[in-house]
Amino acid sequence: MSKVMVVTDSTVNLPPELQNGHPIVTVPLQVIWGNEVLRDGIDIQPKEFFERLSTAKVMPSTSQVTPEDFKKMYAKLLDEGYDIISMHISGKLSGTLDSAIQAKRDFPEDRIKLVDTLSTSMAMGFQVLSVARMAEIGATLEECVAVAEKAKQNTGVYFVLNTLEFLHRGGRIGGAQAFLGTMLDMKPILELRDGRIEAVERVRTLSKATTRLLDLAEEKISKEHGPIRLCVIQANAEEEGKKLLEAATKRFPTSLVADAAMSVVGPVLGTHTGPGALGLTFMYNM
Repeated sequence: MSKVMVVTDSTVNLPPELQNGHPIVTVPLQVIWGNEVLRDGIDIQPKEFFERLSTAKVMPSTSQVTPEDFKKMYAKLLDEGYDIISMHISGKLSGTLDSAIQAKRDFPEDRIKLVDTLSTSMAMGFQVLSVARMAEIGATLEECVAVAEKAKQNTGVYFVLNTLEFLHRGGRIGGAQAFLGTMLDMKPILELRDGRIEAVERVRTLSKATTRLLDLAEEKISKEHGPIRLCVIQANAEEEGKKLLEAATKRFPTSLVADAAMSVVGPVLGTHTGPGALGLTFMYNM
């Protein structure tokens, strides 16, 4: 029977209750804070990160997974008899996939497959989970790649930020550049489209923003049949996240909702979103 392990990176921000028990391993990106190099989710956790960010005079930056880190992980898994599907944050947002490409050259071509998810956070997480479920029932590496490609087409994320300052500073602003300098008291609604951050619209209040997140997600998947998988992502905004998740589960027929979870934005993604970010990720027909 085929034995496949899914390797992903720490920007996936998978809630433990969804990840536990699945053949998934995570390689951390890094937060660079002054002279400190902190592994995402290992040396620094979200709560500590956002507390520190609120009073920081020096802002953090981030760094991709290194080729050496990938080589160590790949070598270990291959020695344990696994084939590997390595699924990562969009290559348009991070150099992590480039590091994986470099690392892969040291290993047999047919044992490791790479996937650019064109996404991150739980939009990537749902793709990872769909492949892991197939791996558990004995799917071959090629079958897992086919599932990954289908899942990529059936996932999405819409999110709202308190400010564009962090995205701009980190050089990840993409199509949201159009909103810079025009925000005043407006909340920017953004999406990941073809691996890039793109502007959707602006609204005046967080309440209106969360309603629009639901509307946009519903428009994308209302014509589709289940299962529907939903996950709210929040950056130091737990109460708002709970309200959005409750509202999201009421928007869709209970019989179609297979997952409804909440994910905490980790330190690497939080460096680029800033505090207060709120989003809705979804996958359908998978």
